[in-house]
Amino acid sequence: MGKPHPIALRERVVAFVEEGNSHRSSAAHFRVSVKFVNDMVKLKRETGSLEPKPQGHRGHGKLAIVAGWVREQMEARPATTLDELRAMLEREHGIRVHRSSVGGLLHRLGLSHKKRSAGQRTEAARCGAGQDHLDYASPTLHAQPFGPAHLYR
Repeated sequence: MGKPHPIALRERVVAFVEEGNSHRSSAAHFRVSVKFVNDMVKLKRETGSLEPKPQGHRGHGKLAIVAGWVREQMEARPATTLDELRAMLEREHGIRVHRSSVGGLLHRLGLSHKKRSAGQRTEAARCGAGQDHLDYASPTLHAQPFGPAHLYR
């Protein structure tokens, strides 16, 4: 979401409308949308202020109520994966969320770090062994011309 327009612009737009100009001409004059002009006039009429409304929904997610529990679980078992933690949340609290939501919560709690489940780990990735496969390159990978074939005849 972008930043709200400055208060000075909001005040000038509303003042221009209050001088008797139409919303369309005000929008063209200040190079803003007609919806912005409508919204500012309505905001001024309803609240008496042109302050922007707060953006976002901080702390209102499903996982906000279990943040302390998640922190305790991660401190007790730091090798827990996102999928395991997601399953624990569903089993113990009845909360079904996507793994990215769990990852976002861990990041906000300062507990974020990458983990792989045991099935995804390979010997080469853990200890640097198995480099032989990098030394062999198939000749077909490098012998293919790029672009139209008639250029290479």
